Amino acid sequence: GEDWPRTGTRPAHSTMNIFRLIGDLLHLLSFLLLWRKIQLQKSCAGISLRSLELYLLVFVTRYLDLLYYFVSLYNTCMKVFYICATAALIYLVRIRYKATYDRAHDVFRYEFLVLAAAVLALIFNEDLWSPTEVLWTFSIYLEAVAIVPQLWLLQQTKEVETLTADYVGTLGLYRFFYILNWVYRYYWDDGFSMWIVWIAGVVQTIIYIDFLYLYIKSKMEGGRIILPA
Repeated sequence: GEDWPRTGTRPAHSTMNIFRLIGDLLHLLSFLLLWRKIQLQKSCAGISLRSLELYLLVFVTRYLDLLYYFVSLYNTCMKVFYICATAALIYLVRIRYKATYDRAHDVFRYEFLVLAAAVLALIFNEDLWSPTEVLWTFSIYLEAVAIVPQLWLLQQTKEVETLTADYVGTLGLYRFFYILNWVYRYYWDDGFSMWIVWIAGVVQTIIYIDFLYLYIKSKMEGGRIILPA
């Protein structure tokens, strides 16, 4: 998660609560669901390689502290998993099952998202003179929009396959529980303030909200998601 300590100023246990734990587990589950979908179907149809590449860039730039700072075994294992799992999924889409990759619909110009996140990170950050802090901030902005190529691809195909919907829906629920985590920490963790994370999180939630509504509705009605034109 984005609010894992980057410095030694606060003990790791001070940031943990039930909402963050559920959010972390949902994030973990999203990877497992996507891996299961690809391996069961021997296909990556409906999966955006561009979103996966953005997520890998998010994790690599956010977790550079793995090279010089240890928080906890849990923290380290989750960070390494996110990086390795995303790289493995990219391998499956780009190489192993590339014949099934929907290149024709995965066309969102994600370089603009990277550029926008980079510009924002240089302008709005907590320490311009710290490269790792700027890169961490860049990762926060980029994660807020990293799902856009995936949603764009699904919008082109209209009907969303169940396992793909579970993957995207679980990512949206992970974000929802992280917002609850922020609310909890705002009231119970003295001095907690992460306005960059909060604003990016709200933007990300707005991007997800339509899909989440349709996802929850489809689960209640027992059908597939049909995206509006």
